[in-house]
Amino acid sequence: MAQYFQIHPDNPQQRLIRRSVEIIREGGVIVYPTDSSYALGCQMDNKTGLDRIRRIRQLGEDHNFTLVCRDLSQISTFAKINNEAFRLIKSLTPGPFTFILKATRETPRRLQHSKRKTIGIRLPDNPITLALVAELNEPLFSSTLILPGDNDAMTDPEDIRDRLEKEVDLIIDAGNVAYAPTTIIGFIEDTPEIVRQGSGVVSSLQ
Repeated sequence: MAQYFQIHPDNPQQRLIRRSVEIIREGGVIVYPTDSSYALGCQMDNKTGLDRIRRIRQLGEDHNFTLVCRDLSQISTFAKINNEAFRLIKSLTPGPFTFILKATRETPRRLQHSKRKTIGIRLPDNPITLALVAELNEPLFSSTLILPGDNDAMTDPEDIRDRLEKEVDLIIDAGNVAYAPTTIIGFIEDTPEIVRQGSGVVSSLQ
């Protein structure tokens, strides 16, 4: 049965952030808010947690997973960033963007796209997310909370509790979080390209 923490969306209680990270480090799968939706998360090297998230979402091997990072320095450990990518990411983050980049050797192979060897990277503009990754001191493995058969991410923490309290270890309630898909920017060939236009606007790539 999942634990249920009500965390203030603008001023997260540090005690609850610390306890949330303890659950992550103990191998837990959590539901937490970002700036674009609720998401599922676990520690990056938690293979069992990754498998649980795959099962909850019924995802295949070709799905692009995401690492939620603390800052640009942390991104460069897990993804290959040229000067153009660095400048663009710096100008757009934190914000509602997902960047698809070539993974470095530091990124566990099971998190990479099976064929392209890429990884999604996010720096969300959300106080709870930023507090979690700061306390964790490593990227948080993440996947948008879109359940099988649904087109949009879940928005109401009470509904999430009803459907997932036996599937996850912690649900963080930060109130309703409207689903606003991120803009996905790919750097597969080093040149930035909008893969999916979402809520984030990049005037230089229009």
